[in-house]
Amino acid sequence: MSAIRRLVLSDFRNYTQLDFALDAPMIALCGENGAGKTNLLEAISLFSPGRGLRRDEFSVMVRAGGERGFAVSAEVTGAHGAVQMGAGFDPQAEGGRRCRIDREPVSSPTAFADHCRILWLTPDSDSLFRGPAGDRRRFLDRLVLATDSTHGARVNALEKALRSRNRLLEEPRPDAQWLDAVEREVAETAIAVAAARRETVQRLTAVIAAGQDAPTPFPQAILSLEGDIETALENATALAAEEWYRQILRDNRWRDQAAGRTLIGPNASDLAVRHGPKDMPAERSSTGEQKALLIGLVLAHARLVRQMSGMAPIVLLDEIAAHLDPPRRAALFGQLGGLGGQIWMTGTDRVLFEGLPESSMLIKADQGRLAPI
Repeated sequence: MSAIRRLVLSDFRNYTQLDFALDAPMIALCGENGAGKTNLLEAISLFSPGRGLRRDEFSVMVRAGGERGFAVSAEVTGAHGAVQMGAGFDPQAEGGRRCRIDREPVSSPTAFADHCRILWLTPDSDSLFRGPAGDRRRFLDRLVLATDSTHGARVNALEKALRSRNRLLEEPRPDAQWLDAVEREVAETAIAVAAARRETVQRLTAVIAAGQDAPTPFPQAILSLEGDIETALENATALAAEEWYRQILRDNRWRDQAAGRTLIGPNASDLAVRHGPKDMPAERSSTGEQKALLIGLVLAHARLVRQMSGMAPIVLLDEIAAHLDPPRRAALFGQLGGLGGQIWMTGTDRVLFEGLPESSMLIKADQGRLAPI
């Protein structure tokens, strides 16, 4: 089981110094708003590609009054036994971000994926189905990243290539040869990004379908990708889709120039989600139904990560039980226990975690301090 056995923080958010040992498959953090519960989950989320569950700049994570950045260290048991992982930020060093495994520097946080996978769900996701398509693309990219640690580099490369194309189109008389070269790069990375998203949706759909006969209060979601690129990939090889997209980019230069952005591509795609049992769009479901759909998606994704990587993921669930009635909370705890990885949950009231297995650990967070309950 992937699990954190010891967590050490220095000058991270509201934690001046923390050194806390853990030995439980399920951990529930209780405390008032602002006590530091989510900060702790955010610290753990830094052991994955990206900027963590809040997506903040690293400079913002430094404790007020801290002058030398922050450091997060965790002793983890995972796929290759026990390992020490370190993540930090030094504002005076080139690049700022620091990643270490067994005290040796590694080039990027993608190296952490060899030892553990980390998934999360936060209250910010509650508006996912009603929010803009960009939020759903980021959500989907996070799902892809959990099984393919190189996906973040592809997405970054696509965004960089699109910015280069937009800058060229802003020129009064853009160089045609430069545009051809940039659009070739855009097409290559766009098809790679779209194909990775499509594969994850297909795999996740299969996992959801495999468990649809099991009784659960968390309805199965029906997933699909909407966009011109995705339609092209359904009907052609990746190479043919790439050539088609290059021609689309070339033919639509004047439209994209007028719009100030590239109008067709993975940057305009959307993840469509339907409430399976009711066969209705997720955005038309009630708030409670949407929350249940999200939880069901996270549970299915955790099973997919375990299936593909051989590692049961560490799952971070921020304020997960606040809007669930007791029967649904009990069902959630039961399904989380079956995932095989360590589960971290937060809540303001300890009563929300009544019914947790006896092997669980209940912890009180209080302004940068932790104490077992």
